[in-house]
Amino acid sequence: MEQAGAGLEKIVVNSLRHVPQDEAPLLAWPLVCGSVVAERTRALDFAEFVLRVEVPDAGWRREMQSLAPRYVAALNRYAVQKVERIEFVIRQENSNLRSK
Repeated sequence: MEQAGAGLEKIVVNSLRHVPQDEAPLLAWPLVCGSVVAERTRALDFAEFVLRVEVPDAGWRREMQSLAPRYVAALNRYAVQKVERIEFVIRQENSNLRSK
């Protein structure tokens, strides 16, 4: 089973090396954070070595900030472009909601 995991990781790394460098951290985010976190967060952009990730609320932001060093290390295993830090931003509610 370990060989399958190592083989899958190699495929992912090779695939990420074929995308534009500024897109690799965005594509790697769901892989490094896992499916549960990926369902509630969204990688927004990557610039100047900073990955910006949208989170649902302040509680999520606090929790994610505590996990950020682990995520940065994992991103740097997958993406060619170095990630120095992750900035977690709170999702803004749609201000164009119709009032009743």
